[in-house]
Amino acid sequence: MPFNSIEKEIKELLKNSRCIAVVGLSDKPERDSYKVAKYLQEHGYRIIPVNPSLKNDVLGEKPYPSLKDVPGNVEIVNIFRRSEDVPAIVQEALLLKPKAIWMQLGVSNIDAAEQANKENVLVVMNRCIKIAHGLLLGKNQQQ
Repeated sequence: MPFNSIEKEIKELLKNSRCIAVVGLSDKPERDSYKVAKYLQEHGYRIIPVNPSLKNDVLGEKPYPSLKDVPGNVEIVNIFRRSEDVPAIVQEALLLKPKAIWMQLGVSNIDAAEQANKENVLVVMNRCIKIAHGLLLGKNQQQ
């Protein structure tokens, strides 16, 4: 797939999605997962925190211990976990039938990506969703 084609697909995904489950979201404001989730929330997305150690709301949203506990429609599953944890997360994520699985900077797993692709789910690996949003949908970009 040509580079520009995937960029267009990502741009459309970000424009047309509203709900993002953030796996590994921290309640600590200094953590990247928190900063990225806050940015996404500030740009109109509903964030669903997914982290078994969270007991209280994060960014005003109820946290869930795992993806299988998340009710409703999730369009993007954004993963802030180690690459070796990704296959199990993707397996759970596919039950939600998301449009995309997004693995943050430093996170990738080819086997899990292939599993998601077989289910016609877009996979983005080793890329920050906040940076991609800013580049593709920022103030200077045509929407």
